[in-house]
Amino acid sequence: MTSEGDTVDAVVVGAGHNGLVAANLLADRGWSVRVLEASDAPGGAVRTEEITAPGWRSDLGSAFHPMGFVSPVLRGLELDAYGLAWRHAPAALAHVLPDDRGVLISRDLDVTAASLDRFAPGDGDAWRRLAEEWQRLRDPLMAAFLGPFPPVRDATTVLRTLGGPEALRLARRMLLPATRFGEEEFRGEGARVLVAGNALHTDLAVTQTASTAFGWLLSMLAQDVGFPVPSGGARSITDALVARLADRGGTVDCERPVTRVLVEGGRAVGVVDAAGGLVRARRAVLADVPAPVLYGDLVGHEHLPSRLVDDLARFQYDDAILKVDWALSSPIPWTAPEAREAGTIHLGGDVAGLVDFGADLAAGRVPKDPFMLLGQMTLSDPLRSPPGTESVWAYTHLPHSRTLTDAELDEQVRRMTAVIERHAPGFGDRVVARAVSRSGDLEARNPSLVRGALMAGTAQIHQMLVFRPTPGLGRPDTPVDGLFLAGATAHPAGAVHGAPGANAARAALARGGRLGPVYKAGIRAANRLVYGAPEVRAPSG
Repeated sequence: MTSEGDTVDAVVVGAGHNGLVAANLLADRGWSVRVLEASDAPGGAVRTEEITAPGWRSDLGSAFHPMGFVSPVLRGLELDAYGLAWRHAPAALAHVLPDDRGVLISRDLDVTAASLDRFAPGDGDAWRRLAEEWQRLRDPLMAAFLGPFPPVRDATTVLRTLGGPEALRLARRMLLPATRFGEEEFRGEGARVLVAGNALHTDLAVTQTASTAFGWLLSMLAQDVGFPVPSGGARSITDALVARLADRGGTVDCERPVTRVLVEGGRAVGVVDAAGGLVRARRAVLADVPAPVLYGDLVGHEHLPSRLVDDLARFQYDDAILKVDWALSSPIPWTAPEAREAGTIHLGGDVAGLVDFGADLAAGRVPKDPFMLLGQMTLSDPLRSPPGTESVWAYTHLPHSRTLTDAELDEQVRRMTAVIERHAPGFGDRVVARAVSRSGDLEARNPSLVRGALMAGTAQIHQMLVFRPTPGLGRPDTPVDGLFLAGATAHPAGAVHGAPGANAARAALARGGRLGPVYKAGIRAANRLVYGAPEVRAPSG
């Protein structure tokens, strides 16, 4: 039983940053927009709270935002007018090897090159060549990666910039495992482990195809723009998006979970919330939730082609995450000097150790030598904790395929702490308070982090581009007319850049525009080609 509610042009399900980006772009075109969020606050994984001790701010999900800093989507929204400002640590990234040697990426190319040359003379020049190439490629490449699929115009620009033969070599390079790329480009462990460690910001093992694409991308972004953080916390991105939307008449309703997308005559016409309230949508419903949740729980298989339902059964989430936040009385006493100036630290392995780490996860084992990403947030942004103190987090990957026992999770937290203590004796003496976020805790705060998966689906090549979230068009359009995927399960996947939300908004605007009937016919024909003709089936359950 539903109660009649409001009618707006578009309903957005989920107030993660992608949902808020989509809502803003629709509101810019004069659409009335309502965003419904299940949690007690907007932002999804882009939130900041005091979860360790009063005065120490911790980012609940995303923390460093190089993709957001260069994203054409977020830049185009001009969020600085709504209070968003960026801050940097003295250096972007350090990787501390098990023998306590450190290697550094600084925004100063000379500093980075000198750090690499200490491992192998000549690696600094090899890095310079990559950085120079990146400067020529950055804008068209980021536009191609983050824009709608297929990226015909921007890919053509990349092709013109490089020329055909070099573009072919770039494509080969991006498909390499990060380990192979390191062997081809560098002689020393320092440069190799930087790229491999950056690949592990995804769930890709460093021996897997295309792990270079992510390792190289993040390495070049770190060199170019650093790993910037929003002043005051990641929540500043969310606050700016919400304020901008409010200026344009859009609204965000929190603690209002959607339980059903209302489909009539093959078209999405609104949503029903947990209390039975109805919000009708004249033009579109956009969903910033994982595709399996949207299709399986909110839409229902009876409204979907059977081939899509079969494909969804094969959907693969990325690794689970175990995260620990600490409030420290003073900065971490690193023995490696590189770690004292970097906002982001990689800990827990040389290249061989990172290979073993990926093998453990692939086998469903909890790694005994956890690789960690660690953030020194006050070093990057003095607003994160009281003067002289430090707000720190670290996370590691766990198998997503099984639920771990409390004893296993407690042991992994002990191992993580031991790795830090080994490289920073006295770390434990500085701990004022600690908060452990297990996979279930992450999902409880943000239902889109299914069993702790941060990227809303694996970054492996079989679930990217036209395979994301399932084999199809690589677009936000769904087989249900007027329903669009606006979250990270859609191309181009996770990270805080707003592209899935922007692509969904553009598709909704095209469907609702003057040529909407033509657009609808084209998408319908393409979906029939991929999934077959729609079937009439009885409702499930």
